[in-house]
Amino acid sequence: MATTTSATTAAAAAATTAKPRGSSSALCQRVAGGGRRRSGVVRCDAAGVEAQAQAVAKAASVAALEQFKISADRYMKERSTIAVIGLSVHTAPVEMREKLAVAEELWPRAIQELTSLNHIEEAAVLSTCNRMEIYVVALSWNRGIREVVDWMSKKSGIPASELREHLFILRSSDATRHLFEVSAGLDSLVLGEGQILAQVKQVVRSGQNSGGLGKNIDRMFKDAITAGKRVRSETNISSGAVSVSSAAVELALMKLPKSEALSARMLLIGAGKMGKLVIKHLVAKGCKKVVVVNRSVERVDAIREEMKDIEIVYRPLSDMYQAAAEADVVFTSTASETSLFAKEHAEALPPVSDTMGGVRLFVDISVPRNVSACVSEVGAARVYNVDDLKEVVEANKEDRLRKAMEAQTIITEELRRFEAWRDSLETVPTIKKLRSYADRIRASELEKCLQKVAPEVRRQRQPHP
Repeated sequence: MATTTSATTAAAAAATTAKPRGSSSALCQRVAGGGRRRSGVVRCDAAGVEAQAQAVAKAASVAALEQFKISADRYMKERSTIAVIGLSVHTAPVEMREKLAVAEELWPRAIQELTSLNHIEEAAVLSTCNRMEIYVVALSWNRGIREVVDWMSKKSGIPASELREHLFILRSSDATRHLFEVSAGLDSLVLGEGQILAQVKQVVRSGQNSGGLGKNIDRMFKDAITAGKRVRSETNISSGAVSVSSAAVELALMKLPKSEALSARMLLIGAGKMGKLVIKHLVAKGCKKVVVVNRSVERVDAIREEMKDIEIVYRPLSDMYQAAAEADVVFTSTASETSLFAKEHAEALPPVSDTMGGVRLFVDISVPRNVSACVSEVGAARVYNVDDLKEVVEANKEDRLRKAMEAQTIITEELRRFEAWRDSLETVPTIKKLRSYADRIRASELEKCLQKVAPEVRRQRQPHP
């Protein structure tokens, strides 16, 4: 008996030793009803579930912290990257550019949307008739670019895979140099044209109105303006250069019978900056009269006061189609998001006299386009858009290319100055940037952690009805 008792005691001690820590609250126990064991019936102890959930949560927290440490270390080692993602008249047709165009009054909203992306710290939008470019400071190169491309795809409705075929993507000094060249007019359809510099300035003003572009982007754009001014003053690249508006006038006159060109009935729809330049170049070519359709008369009156050498007749927007019926050439330059002239509108217009070639010319310098492409299917109409101006701007291009080579020296000087300024920022503490990045990681990892917690605990966290 002593042997049996001793063996029993030893077995009990071994069993006690073999029990897992916290066995008094065993995770699961067999339920015996009336002393009889019910096989297959398992009841989870609430305390055991809680312990399991805590273990899972702890493991997830450790994993999250490790991931954060890796991300933070990588973030601290790598400087945020300046990048430009965009397309232009050189890489994409107007049909695509118009879908991506952002009206100037919507630039602040676009900036806010872009900077709300997880890996975009700063942003600016430069959208003109010839280009749509997004400048950013990205916390992660690959992720940041992917987020911007996805934003562009969502905005335009163009699949990202199709967009990438026409996009150019530049980083660091290449992105900065590109902006400086854009500001200097070296990347314009019309080499050396001056309007792009004003548009770059407007990006800065728009950013100031929306709360700022961010330290890096703001400085880069201001230095780009300086580079643009220096190139124009030190190389005379803009002397003899044509603008989009002047090229549009030149193209229209080229398509009219030479002997009748200056007596053609000219109609301009839209009296904004581009429209005003159209009138200016019509005056320079010797035209004596132009009809202007605009939403308000005040802007037309201001142009009339400034340009005394041409008769400017105002017509309200409601008279647009009647005015078109009385015109040989129709210039369109508005910010309308929809077409003003469709095929049925052109078909309803009376024919142009044979002395003017029997064909009504639509010269559309708007992006998005004001004249639908299907208007060209009408036999008595011809449609030209900004992509058709290339044949005009080839004139005097060789001389401007020589001046463009001289301009590169100036751009390189300004680029080095900007890079030196940015390098000096390395001494500035990155705590604020890290804190912002940490908040994003924390929110993301917390969501992942909650997904790993046992379903029972997630149900406990949900409010009871």
